Amino acid sequence: MILVIGDSCIDKYLYGYCNRLAPEAPVPVFMTLKEETNGGMARNVYDNILSLKKRCDIITNPEDITKTRFVEHRTNHILLRVDSNERKVNRIENIESIPFENYSAIVISDYDHGFLTEEDIEYISNRATGTTFLDTKKKLGKWCYGIDFIKINQFEYEETVETVTPEIKRKLIVTLSDKGCRYLDKDYSVDSVDVKDMTGAGDTFLSGLVSSYIDTEDIEKSIQTANEYATLIVQQKGVKVIGDYL
Repeated sequence: MILVIGDSCIDKYLYGYCNRLAPEAPVPVFMTLKEETNGGMARNVYDNILSLKKRCDIITNPEDITKTRFVEHRTNHILLRVDSNERKVNRIENIESIPFENYSAIVISDYDHGFLTEEDIEYISNRATGTTFLDTKKKLGKWCYGIDFIKINQFEYEETVETVTPEIKRKLIVTLSDKGCRYLDKDYSVDSVDVKDMTGAGDTFLSGLVSSYIDTEDIEKSIQTANEYATLIVQQKGVKVIGDYL
């Protein structure tokens, strides 16, 4: 059983087109054709893990952060993104009562909206008996020393590189967009594909990494699987779950 903990949002896609300007202002008029809604951030990780046929629980914020994207339906170009309730959410409650010993893996999907503090993440890593995975927007530090594997992207790495100690570096997986990822100074490349949407690719990578590691306990094989899943998902429109394309 896997436990996902972290901040969630609602990802909303409005697909449509613009073929005229508004009469009252020189702005395009967006005509909506269809709407798609999915769980985002930690909930996207959770949905992807479920789609890979793994048993999974989630602990996340009840408040709704909504990210609405207006997308030209023919080209898939995002014309505008509007975020609602983009604020700090309430901190996790009753963390001491979570039965961490019941889970073979703990996945911390920390988008740094206030649901988890550094102290909370350190507490989780100290209490967990299974393998711990962290994806975070926070600057890394001693508070994450107890984590087994840390996944961040290249931009996040550049923001925190000065705090990456040897203890952190040995467990750090840095995703490099279309160049794959890096782990222990080794690059894991990916195939060149027609990218339609990068939204949620990091969540898919993390889900594939965790699900594969549960089965193999081999981090290199799990990285390769995660790369394959992320490469496949960026070829789809919108936020999708990887299990629908395997």
